[in-house]
Amino acid sequence: MIRCIRIWTNDTGNSSFEEGSLSLGQGKPGDLIGATIAASSVSFRETQPDQALEWHDAPTYQLVLTLGGTLEFKTRDGGTFVIRPGDVLLAEDTKGTGHVWRIIGEEPWRRAYVILPQGADVGFTAKR
Repeated sequence: MIRCIRIWTNDTGNSSFEEGSLSLGQGKPGDLIGATIAASSVSFRETQPDQALEWHDAPTYQLVLTLGGTLEFKTRDGGTFVIRPGDVLLAEDTKGTGHVWRIIGEEPWRRAYVILPQGADVGFTAKR
């Protein structure tokens, strides 16, 4: 199972989030594979510890793959969640009041941005 947090803009214009996972239904026992997802680009970024980004929307529909570092995200309604290495963020909140994040700890945040076609199915399943 790959942990995934989906963040989107709700009906009131604020960002909301839910925890879930990415489907890995193909393959064989011990080596599960997710469906292929079309992507228009992939880029990498590193941000040093003690950094934060104030209120903003996701610039586009994207997956953010955290390779290193730990972050805390916050929404306008006060909800928070933590992203750790190996987690995936499905960023759909491209409009509205947005979210903030801050790096927790001494490790830089290393990540890959995977830009997706709008509405691409990434196999997200919400945690029940």
